[in-house]
Amino acid sequence: MSRYRDRVARGRLPIALLLVTAPAAIAAGCGETSRQAALKPPPVPKVAHPRGVKVEVFDGDLGRPVARARVHLGRVAARTNRRGVAVLRRPRHRRLLPLRVSAKGYDTRELHVNVRRKPLSGVRIFRRSLQWTLYGANDARTQTQPSIHLRPPFRVIWSRPLGGLLEYPAVVTDGVAYIGNAWGSVRELAMGNGTLGWRFDIPHGKLASSPAVVGDDLVVHGMDGHVWVFNRHNGRLLWHRRIGSPIESSPLVWHGLDFFGAWNGNVYALDLRTHRVRWVYRSGYKITSSASRRGGTIYIGDYGGRLLALSARTGRRRWSASVNGRIYGTPAVSGGRIFVPSSDGDTMNAFSTGGRSLWTVHTGAYVYSSPAVWAGRVYFGSHNGVLYCVSAASGRVLWSFGSGSPISGSPAVVGGVVYFSNTRSGIYGLNARSGLRVFRFRDGQYVAVSGNGGKLLLHGFSRIYAVVQRRR
Repeated sequence: MSRYRDRVARGRLPIALLLVTAPAAIAAGCGETSRQAALKPPPVPKVAHPRGVKVEVFDGDLGRPVARARVHLGRVAARTNRRGVAVLRRPRHRRLLPLRVSAKGYDTRELHVNVRRKPLSGVRIFRRSLQWTLYGANDARTQTQPSIHLRPPFRVIWSRPLGGLLEYPAVVTDGVAYIGNAWGSVRELAMGNGTLGWRFDIPHGKLASSPAVVGDDLVVHGMDGHVWVFNRHNGRLLWHRRIGSPIESSPLVWHGLDFFGAWNGNVYALDLRTHRVRWVYRSGYKITSSASRRGGTIYIGDYGGRLLALSARTGRRRWSASVNGRIYGTPAVSGGRIFVPSSDGDTMNAFSTGGRSLWTVHTGAYVYSSPAVWAGRVYFGSHNGVLYCVSAASGRVLWSFGSGSPISGSPAVVGGVVYFSNTRSGIYGLNARSGLRVFRFRDGQYVAVSGNGGKLLLHGFSRIYAVVQRRR
């Protein structure tokens, strides 16, 4: 009987059962003398509303609570505890208040919350080091993400067809990915489930580069000779600028300037605030290479076989160095050296930041692949089907891996694994120190991976896959 009363008090008995048992309750002396009183539902216990507003802050990629985050609710501020929870004084009069959350190493998040309807608010913030906001992962284009520690084995959690060849990798920030296919279709995908957020098809356009995230904007370079700038949250076209020559360089944005080369042989610095070209350097040779940066110097290659070092502020040439053949890929800068491929020269080359030649590795076949640099090693592929790992200091070959098909795209290093695609048999993952194969995926063509701290994106021929680390 006590269990029955407890269930009634908590409102857990169905209404029909309450109707049947009501007379027995009256007979037992519950104090009610009428049938209406007996059928009255049990009182709902009053819940005292908390005096404060609780805000829970967690890492948007890893799902972990963020301790010591600073939370501002209107004019009131507090810090989160080790469980990621901050309690702030509840305002008496205002219902909708601005909420601002910041933490060391994270991007600041600002939104508005209804403090009366939502006494507990969960806020995702994203660590900058776990994002992949441009081609090459950073301004130096080292194709390396040292803060992401995901490793095989993986399991696919979603995949999505993208309607055309994926020649360059997606960029990722704040839980969403942005990617363009060869037919000029730019799309936003949710990293959680692959849902399409927005899509923009460039009229009569093609794409042969990655976009870049710049604050709330997405910068896209088109083979139609235009620079396109979108609101990355809703896909609205903000503005575009005609350059007049196909652009195969991926954006590099620094201090509000977008640096890139074009087929007409020019290197541009486009001011994204004024929409005007700040400076132009005329190399005289076709440029497909993307620009890389160290300090105030921009490095880019041309089809004349020259590595150009330009002032980022003025575009003045500081020096140039020659390689044996045209440069298709993108230079990588690391450890006081610049590593640059020569496509029809069949080589990978290293220069000092002053332009002095340091070493050259010959492969006997085209080297279109841009290099990846990690832990004093340089990784690059050749059309002979071999991925090379060489010493960044000397160029000595430390190991090589034959994949059996030409390698055109750049490798990338994540979690101590170097990933690359070849043109026939998909994506490989090798132990970056030993060269032993630890991963294989059957779909792939040019690029292999990008992603964030929680998921990696595998790039197939025309389909993208999101994978997470499988528990061993």
